[in-house]
Amino acid sequence: MEELVAWGHPNVRATHRSTLEITKEDFLTPRGDCIVGVRASKSVADFSREFKKAARSPGSIITMRLEVDGLVETIVGRGHPSLTFRDEKSLVVRKSSYVCGRTLMVMADKAAIDLNREMVRKLQDPGQMLKVVIIVK
Repeated sequence: MEELVAWGHPNVRATHRSTLEITKEDFLTPRGDCIVGVRASKSVADFSREFKKAARSPGSIITMRLEVDGLVETIVGRGHPSLTFRDEKSLVVRKSSYVCGRTLMVMADKAAIDLNREMVRKLQDPGQMLKVVIIVK
């Protein structure tokens, strides 16, 4: 299990149809329509060796729980043997099977556009904390 926190930003739009991203960067331009949190406490590179190994196992299932001010969203996707977890700035959830150094999971059942719009509005407040719990089985 991995846990992290990130923060809202006025430019959170969460309109991307195939990805969702959380970044350690402290800025967000309006073009970053997949980003739902900034100033994250972790990127995929910071995850434990055990988590990374489990996520690379064939058939692994990854569940991400997002909590914002009492609102909860759950995203379920798959691990993949090609996951590298090398990116030191972000993590990306993908509905597709594309894998790169930022990818946390593939074949996810949600992207940024699918999040509860009330949650997205709350994440437009830079003082709003986003709590994230990620479990791999």
